[in-house]
Amino acid sequence: MNETIRTLETRRSVRGFDPERMPSDEVIKEIVEAGEYAPTGRGMQSPRIVVVTNKAVRDRLSELNAEVMGTTSDPFYGAPVVLIVLADRQRPTYMYDGSLVMGNLMNAAHSLGVGSCWIHRAKEVFDMDEGKEMLRKWGIEGDYEGIGHVALGYAAAEPAPAKPRKDDYAVWVR
Repeated sequence: MNETIRTLETRRSVRGFDPERMPSDEVIKEIVEAGEYAPTGRGMQSPRIVVVTNKAVRDRLSELNAEVMGTTSDPFYGAPVVLIVLADRQRPTYMYDGSLVMGNLMNAAHSLGVGSCWIHRAKEVFDMDEGKEMLRKWGIEGDYEGIGHVALGYAAAEPAPAKPRKDDYAVWVR
């Protein structure tokens, strides 16, 4: 089987990360670069990727995300790295563009032996005043919407195998 297809078929969401192991900057850069090569509408590259390795910032993002979710648990499952994908609302394809970036990031991580999980509520977090202030502090200006967070790190345990695919997943019209 083709290695790319094997990666796509074996990637699983990780919901428990090893707190003692942090991906190296080189590995994170490889993952981020794969995100930068995701297809975008008209090649306009509307998304932005914010790489958070600062524990205090990561923990505050976790608190804000948990607040939106209505819980106090860590929505990032202990991941030491959080990649935030934002996209420019002025582009008509921004949501699709950002979603493709998210997929590339997670598949690239898996191909390098790093676990990941798509964490929702980025829209709500970055629509908050505090979230908007974070973006300004990071030098991100414009009308950006949070598409998602990628929790990133080494898995604490082996993810469960894939569930069988449903029989009617694909419909062929010949």
